[in-house]
Amino acid sequence: MQDATRAVEAIWRIESARIVGALARYTGDFALAEDAAQEALAEALVAWPRDGQPANPVGWLMTTAKRRAIDTIRRAGVQREKYEAIAHDQDEAYDDELDIERIDDDVLALMFVSCHPVLSKEARVALTLRVVGGLSSEEIARAFLVPVPTIQARITRAKKTIAAAKVPFEVPSPDERRQRLAGVLNVLYLIFTEGSTATSGEDLIRTDLAREARRLTRVLIGVLPDEPEAYGLLALMELTASRFPARTDAAGDPVLLEDQDRTRWDRGAVRRGLAALEQATPRGLGPYGLQAAIAATHAVADSVETTDWERIIVLYEALGRIAPNPIVDLNRAVAVAMAHGPLRALEIVDRIAEDKRLDHTHLLPTVRGELLRRLGRTVEARKELERAAGMCTNDRERAVLRQKVADLP
Repeated sequence: MQDATRAVEAIWRIESARIVGALARYTGDFALAEDAAQEALAEALVAWPRDGQPANPVGWLMTTAKRRAIDTIRRAGVQREKYEAIAHDQDEAYDDELDIERIDDDVLALMFVSCHPVLSKEARVALTLRVVGGLSSEEIARAFLVPVPTIQARITRAKKTIAAAKVPFEVPSPDERRQRLAGVLNVLYLIFTEGSTATSGEDLIRTDLAREARRLTRVLIGVLPDEPEAYGLLALMELTASRFPARTDAAGDPVLLEDQDRTRWDRGAVRRGLAALEQATPRGLGPYGLQAAIAATHAVADSVETTDWERIIVLYEALGRIAPNPIVDLNRAVAVAMAHGPLRALEIVDRIAEDKRLDHTHLLPTVRGELLRRLGRTVEARKELERAAGMCTNDRERAVLRQKVADLP
């Protein structure tokens, strides 16, 4: 029974986007499609362990979901022509109905609907993980450390918002797609960031969430193979994830970059990241590609001391011009400290502090405290690091900051 259940879950994780996408195209109703697909999944979890896995599991899920959609339309008394349209050939095999080009369009449309700008950031993330990633509400809630009803409410509100805004289920035109692609990439980046740098709780890294973000980015590249910034994002994810094995010690506590055992870095992920970066480079790097180039500079260095910090400074300067952000400036300051010493870096950090955009995060006092420590200004360093520890919401990172305070002379 457990094997059958795992088979259902595995197939659903891989194929759910195609199933929901095809249903949304058939019905013209995104919410109905997602609900019907979930009902088919629930039915499979009961039927397959009892009756055995069907010969064509994806076709079984698709046919069952279509029947559930038809039942819903019939009960609602919706116009007969819609019922007849989706009922036509409902029992044909999944593979016979959907050619690969139509499948790609369905998945792409599903991604753009899930990441539509009418939705809040939280709703876009939850809906993408649910309908494109195939994650359950329980899995999403567990990944983000929030109650299941909160995730369920976000997904329900998102579907209602899409319906109210009459968002069409279609691939955007080329011009609109270029405009909205950044929003899709941003959702995938947010999912990966939450997995790679957990902002709360005890775990520093949530590898399952970061892995799902990489998988979804590969799905996007599969249906949009000519978008260099999608490759840039995948390169950034792979190169960042390559350091996961060395970023925590046996107790799960964070290990700083300079203290990491680079032999533990995942060289397979490095190779995949560098290959994706090559795909992103020919037409010029965008924000994700530039971040990937920075990560690549770290990945090819044997140590912190042999890292090409001057190149990293130049890349951060380029990134700051096309995507101005105080976090970018703060990271550039860290690179400047490594290349030219803490005093010049402290001048940059103090300028960053003037615009107040990082007042809500522990990152600025953490960097400033470390620079002051290196300059021997212990009293000021203690004050900054204590402030950083008080603002930090991740338990393990907070413990490291408090240890830094304790280690000060």
